[in-house]
Amino acid sequence: MTEPDDDTTSRFNDLMGRLDHPMAVVTTASGDVRAGCLVGFHSQCGIDPPAYAIWLSKANHTYRIGALADTFGVHLLGAEHRHLAELFGTATGDDVDKFDRCSWVPGPAGVPVLEEVPDRFVGRRTALLDPGCDHVCIVLSPLDAHVGGGELLSFGQVAGLDAGHAAEERQLPQ
Repeated sequence: MTEPDDDTTSRFNDLMGRLDHPMAVVTTASGDVRAGCLVGFHSQCGIDPPAYAIWLSKANHTYRIGALADTFGVHLLGAEHRHLAELFGTATGDDVDKFDRCSWVPGPAGVPVLEEVPDRFVGRRTALLDPGCDHVCIVLSPLDAHVGGGELLSFGQVAGLDAGHAAEERQLPQ
């Protein structure tokens, strides 16, 4: 397989930077350990049966807990949830219990459900794909869903946040 040259990579990154997709907080739990992070890479990936793909950075705590988990919460943030984007996008679960700083309840299979986010679903993992880059894909089948109907928080509205882990911390396969 041919690797893209630096110019192509730069142009691709510029093109992707123009997308203004909605932001989500993904939560999960394994045993009594909870985890959650801000996610920009996510999309519906199946209609019949319904399926949704989330991509987790290998650098963060949620990836390490999520690798052991079967169930995940996907919370589509509204503009009024910017504080949750900051909490789950700038703090790392390696150092901070983010759930001590927000309101949540246990959902299906003990997954933390953020109470103040009405647009959300909980799904069971049906596949995990590691394409050899800095993120892994987890495909979910919905177990429970709630619709609030408000305007969603977009990438452009959180682009200035400093991530909890630097890009250099992402663990690439050897």
